[in-house]
Amino acid sequence: MKRFAYLSAMLCLWPGAALSQDSFGGSQSSRPQQQQEQQQQQQQQSQSREQMDRQSVPQQQPQQRPSNADPQSAAELQDFGVPATSQLHAGAMHGPTPSSIPGGQIITTKGLVELIQGRQTPFLLLDILGGPEILPGAVFAVPAHQAGNFNDQTQREFGGFLQQMTGGDKETPLVLYCQSTQCWMSYNAALRAINMGYTNVLWYRGGIEAWKAAGQQTTYPQQ
Repeated sequence: MKRFAYLSAMLCLWPGAALSQDSFGGSQSSRPQQQQEQQQQQQQQSQSREQMDRQSVPQQQPQQRPSNADPQSAAELQDFGVPATSQLHAGAMHGPTPSSIPGGQIITTKGLVELIQGRQTPFLLLDILGGPEILPGAVFAVPAHQAGNFNDQTQREFGGFLQQMTGGDKETPLVLYCQSTQCWMSYNAALRAINMGYTNVLWYRGGIEAWKAAGQQTTYPQQ
């Protein structure tokens, strides 16, 4: 477990671990004021696009709910009839998502809480949303949501970021989340990590909405 020691100290449950929203892990506090203002404008534009997508994409009803899951987990595992795909999603980022992800696993709020409270397996928690609230200990990796291909610049930059954060250990559990089951951003980011060969990619499909619905605490990005 030595290879995970530095990750545990840096990330797992470190309240100030949230960093820049417009890059992979860059500190907001270290940026000049002008760049911070530009970042805030980009965040507002991103949130505006998300709201437009939310208004324009019709909500689909789930086909079924797992009978062996608690109500919270069942809601996070709803099957909207959207087939899983190994290709990056290029459409609206707000809309029904698949109920599985090729090469990865879905983790529910219950599972994530157990992972955090257990403290036995250090992991990397990645926020792909870039909103005003984050999960405690999360690190921003918002650009990883972008459509494109697995040979583009986003993939190379994301790969370098994960290489640095994991020390090159591709067995490091990665937990990625965005808004909710109606958000593709973390799905794309998870696919990118899977394509790089990471073997423990956990897509937190319920996202920050499920986290808050379960009564869990959020925090604010470091300013």
